[in-house]
Amino acid sequence: MTVSVIELNAMSEAQAVELLTACCGANRWVSGMMARRPFHSREALLAAAALELANLTPGDWREAFSHHPRIGEDQAVIPQSERGRRWSAGEQRGASLTTADVQKALVRVNQEYQARFGFIYIVCATGKSAEEMLAIARRRLTNDPESELQVAAGEQQKITRNRLETLLQ
Repeated sequence: MTVSVIELNAMSEAQAVELLTACCGANRWVSGMMARRPFHSREALLAAAALELANLTPGDWREAFSHHPRIGEDQAVIPQSERGRRWSAGEQRGASLTTADVQKALVRVNQEYQARFGFIYIVCATGKSAEEMLAIARRRLTNDPESELQVAAGEQQKITRNRLETLLQ
């Protein structure tokens, strides 16, 4: 289901919050987007989303990450809406199209990553194979925690943009 900017503007606060939370689970981002309603165009909404993402703190990013399941899994720490679950499943489709050995390796790298950085491995998985996601995770495990938070935030920004574009098609 897609919506127009006009439809998003006309939604009740609760409906709009639920929809925006499926795009990015950071409460500060959702509140900022709600404060900017009404949006005058698709471009204005996307620009507002980018500005609000730029204002997020490390804690906000971690909150956003917690709304995603680990790569190869289907349950997030914070339960997702049905739309969020569908989006995550579609984005991570490549993780399920692989061998049992690669799936086991993804489980291990997810555990290592979370132990090292304190949040789930987040990657814009759309169009990536399980092998690609595994290689990316292994490379990123060499980052220092501060740098990795910035990398992960960049991935969340891509995911949010992709979800908004999907929503507004």
